[in-house]
Amino acid sequence: MKPFIIHKKGKTAKFFLQDCVQGMRENLQPNSVSVVITSPPYNLGIKYSKYDDTISREKYLAWMREWAGVIKNVLAEDGSLFLNLGSKPTDPHVPFRVLQVLEQEFVLQNTIHWIKAISIDKENVGNYPNILDDVSVGHYKPINSPRFLNDNHEYVFHLTKRGDVKLDRLAIGVPYQDKSNVLRWQGKRDLHCRGNIWFIPYETIKSRDRDRPHPATFPVQLAEMCIKLHGVPRAQLVLDPFLGIGQSALAALKLQKNFVGFEIDRAYFDEAVKRVRALH
Repeated sequence: MKPFIIHKKGKTAKFFLQDCVQGMRENLQPNSVSVVITSPPYNLGIKYSKYDDTISREKYLAWMREWAGVIKNVLAEDGSLFLNLGSKPTDPHVPFRVLQVLEQEFVLQNTIHWIKAISIDKENVGNYPNILDDVSVGHYKPINSPRFLNDNHEYVFHLTKRGDVKLDRLAIGVPYQDKSNVLRWQGKRDLHCRGNIWFIPYETIKSRDRDRPHPATFPVQLAEMCIKLHGVPRAQLVLDPFLGIGQSALAALKLQKNFVGFEIDRAYFDEAVKRVRALH
């Protein structure tokens, strides 16, 4: 199958309207992909346009193992797979069941917690000059239940072939709050490792049809941070086997990296094409 090709910022994005397992086998060479950033269906009953997200857990996990095996073949020896997975209060084990399956092919090198919304009490912050009061930031889907807390985070599992991939931690580093730490590290930049807690809120959604035409997307910034953490100079080709509306494609092209993605839903595929074409 021929891809839909878009040239942006001197790089190329190739989109295949095709099942990812078949598509990766037919169109990608072994060890050719540097970074995979993806968020497969969660098997939680999400209402996609085409895909049935209510298949049996056994069938779902077998499918996870199938595409993970193909990913392992196309991923470079020093490549990174960033796998975004969520859950719901009545079915909290999905990310861990999927992780167990993928660990038959990969090594879990890092677990990143993507925080969508957070509340911080001023009394717990200490003497930070820019935080004057209690703070609540971000967006989440409220849960109307006397049993469960609102679910404000998802997982990003960083998987590699051997667990020894070197990362560019300071590419997403944050400045020291206490600048005396910079002096204690002579010759170092005013940056330190961000850690594995990433606060990245969704944009405010005024119209679901216009602002979020897909029921389960991650922010472009999340994908950008994954590429930067892996190391932008080493990220020659970025892959998303579950393209959706193209968030990972936008991230790759913004960082001037070639991209390839697979999507089975024509509506999502067309939306991804539209969004990438509009990228400046």
